[in-house]
Amino acid sequence: MGSVHVMDDVRTAPLSAAAKKMLRVSLGEQREHADAQIATLTDSFNSIVEAAELVGTDDEHDPEGTTIAFERAQVTALLNQASADRDAIDAAMAKLDEGLYGTCEVCERAIGVERLKAIPSASRCIACA
Repeated sequence: MGSVHVMDDVRTAPLSAAAKKMLRVSLGEQREHADAQIATLTDSFNSIVEAAELVGTDDEHDPEGTTIAFERAQVTALLNQASADRDAIDAAMAKLDEGLYGTCEVCERAIGVERLKAIPSASRCIACA
């Protein structure tokens, strides 16, 4: 009769104060980057819309390049991703404030500090990612 291996129910060990400080700085830097990216993409989107309103071209049949609709859709997709990234960073910062940061949302085990250094907004450990 074979034995069944049961994983120990190990929960997250608290992050050290130094690790928390380093990760908070990293999250702050990522948020600043996301905010700048959102601002740039918003400006790009507004410029595309403005250009489309000012010029009455038939860009759908222009063989020379991409259409305005394509450019607008591309910038919109990038803007949506940047906003989602910022939301993930904000959620990670909230978890850090609540003392829940660094816990996998799936298995509730610790997310390795090295993974958090690489991806501070990570919400899953390597095994669950």
